[in-house]
Amino acid sequence: MIGCDRNHFGGSLVDIQPGLHRPLRIACVTETYPPEVNGVAMTIARLVQGLRARDHRVQVVRPRQKSDVGPTSADGYNDVLVRGVPIPRYAGLRMGLPCMGRLVKLWKQSRPDVVHIATEGPLGRSALLAARALGLPVCSEFRTNFHAYSAHYGFGFLRGPIIGYLRRFHNATQCTMVPTQALHDDLQREGFRDLLTVARGVDVRRFDAAHRSERLRAQWGAAPDDLVVTCVGRLAPEKNLNTLVSAFEAIRREQPRARLVLVGDGPMRKELQARCPDAVFAGQRLGDDLATHYASADMFLFPSVTETFGNVTTEAMASGLAVVAFDYAAAQRLIRDGENGALVPFGDDAAFVATAVRTAADLANCRLLGARARVGVMALDWDSIAQQVEGVMASVMRSKERAQDYAFAPARHSSV
Repeated sequence: MIGCDRNHFGGSLVDIQPGLHRPLRIACVTETYPPEVNGVAMTIARLVQGLRARDHRVQVVRPRQKSDVGPTSADGYNDVLVRGVPIPRYAGLRMGLPCMGRLVKLWKQSRPDVVHIATEGPLGRSALLAARALGLPVCSEFRTNFHAYSAHYGFGFLRGPIIGYLRRFHNATQCTMVPTQALHDDLQREGFRDLLTVARGVDVRRFDAAHRSERLRAQWGAAPDDLVVTCVGRLAPEKNLNTLVSAFEAIRREQPRARLVLVGDGPMRKELQARCPDAVFAGQRLGDDLATHYASADMFLFPSVTETFGNVTTEAMASGLAVVAFDYAAAQRLIRDGENGALVPFGDDAAFVATAVRTAADLANCRLLGARARVGVMALDWDSIAQQVEGVMASVMRSKERAQDYAFAPARHSSV
């Protein structure tokens, strides 16, 4: 446990009111955080780092993980660790248990300027209720298509209740950040309000074609001029991996020396190993090791149709890979078909296979697409994304102040 004082928040200066500039005290609430390995955990951590680099005092509220031996800190800022339980079918991940009372007590004694909720689980809901009870400004992010995932786990009939819960949750915050305009429009049609489009960043210094390793390629059984196809992510039904396998099998009929490298783990691993005995199953990779695995391939196949953004798309592009993906999420925003990658009509698996075969047929052009792809994501640095989020938070605070001023303003009476 930790104490409850201003030192929970460690401290670029935001224009909170005209003439007033100071760092923000931000409570960031998330069910997942490194060392857990998933897109939400990694991007939340990068956002927190970006906000701290801009001198804001960020308190991370998250479930305690097995690797935690006591209160943790990053750059001198304490995390708030709460009880959690494993998430069914997601080995290694936990979700927080309800703890509204604890958060009310914590934030009464150490009041944040704004609460930022990244996930909608029991911990996120507790944070929302606590913030509303204390009259704190709240913003949120829509990061995972839980309603889309339900169909892949035999719970498609729950799509309606799930989207209903998500809509009520996010509409209770003052704004919800989404990563693409297409997702903004989809959620707006579902009745979500106060949506703002804020892109995700990518570490272009870490993910770089310069990390290509011929030694690693040789371990995969690939010569310098052999095609290496990769996919990075959870090996799970919602990632549409049967289409990936079909695409690679079609490529290999044309190029027998082509190699498939899958980076990640999940419940489909054994099934995929049985179907693709010659593929390289690299397991989970992190940091520079992950960057080397990306850069040592030539082509990235991403057949998922359940992404809110798809961080691996930007990582692959930054790594100089030719990406083949469906025309939505990050790919729709960043790929110009035939110029720096290949786009496929959403959900058309047959077209995905055909496009993958066509792209793979010309290795020189494949590598040219990859070089152009890197240029296309160079502007997505995390500092610029943190600056955008900082602006959203300041706006949320101002709107909360205006609402409170209006609520307590004396009634005006006109004389007759």
